[in-house]
Amino acid sequence: IRLYFPVALKRMLNFNVPPVKNSTGEPVWKVLIYDRFGQDIISPLLSVKELRDMGITLHLLLHSDRDAIPDVPAVYFVMPTEENIDRMCQDLRNQLYESYYLNFISAISRSKLEDIANAAIGANAVTQVAKVFDQYLNFITLEDDMFVLCNQNKELVSYRAINRPDITDTEMETIMDTIVDSLFCFFVTLGAIPIIRCSRGTAAEMVAVKLDKKLRENLRDARNSLFTGDTLGAGQFSFQRPLLVLVDRNIDLATPLHHTWTYQALVHDVLDFHLNRVNLEESTGMESTPAGARPKKKNKKSYDLTASDKFWQKHKG
Repeated sequence: IRLYFPVALKRMLNFNVPPVKNSTGEPVWKVLIYDRFGQDIISPLLSVKELRDMGITLHLLLHSDRDAIPDVPAVYFVMPTEENIDRMCQDLRNQLYESYYLNFISAISRSKLEDIANAAIGANAVTQVAKVFDQYLNFITLEDDMFVLCNQNKELVSYRAINRPDITDTEMETIMDTIVDSLFCFFVTLGAIPIIRCSRGTAAEMVAVKLDKKLRENLRDARNSLFTGDTLGAGQFSFQRPLLVLVDRNIDLATPLHHTWTYQALVHDVLDFHLNRVNLEESTGMESTPAGARPKKKNKKSYDLTASDKFWQKHKG
């Protein structure tokens, strides 16, 4: 994942083109404006030094108090929410920056795009809006092989939120759409169309059906498909498509893969257990041995786990 994602971010920070430098060999200086979602996406991948190397002199939150810097271009990286759109329109009216490169984490709707256009016309700043892009980067990469769907407002799409007894159909649809949007963005960035497998009759199946529909709708529009042409990855040309397995959290796959659920098997896996005898070393805690003194011997104890041990017979499984 980390092979593709930083490339997409760096391209965005360079005005959605390969790295641009001026005649002196230095990067073009610019300001980065993001919301909390954008901050969470960038922070695990790019350090402050890397941002400076790409010409980012300032990185500021969209809703913070910002002074005008009229001779510097600004790169925006935000979610297309009503609140964010209103603040961006306010920035246009206040003429804060030389030019505006608007990058949306998820796809922006036509109505919100028209709101920005009307604000630009009203502020006489149409020529200053240089580019508008849907980046499809609505997920957070933490490791080479791990990502999460969101950090801000994560309780809204949590296991508890999905399984609330009083949840309405509208709320469930909203949660499913949020999850599907993040998964769709992930595969757009990866440049690959997944094979989807899911458990039946659960929220996982709802996500799978919605994601499948969204992928198919995008592929039908050959002219505007996100999985053809000049994409960041070559995954769409590979004969090996990724497998996306969606399961409900009630089906806990991780635990059986680590240890079986019985007390007997757990003791066998993690302790010195041999011929029904378990050998333990007592922990010395955090107490340190004084310099020059002999290290304390660890006390060893053995327990015979036989049929006469009532606790063992009751809990071994």
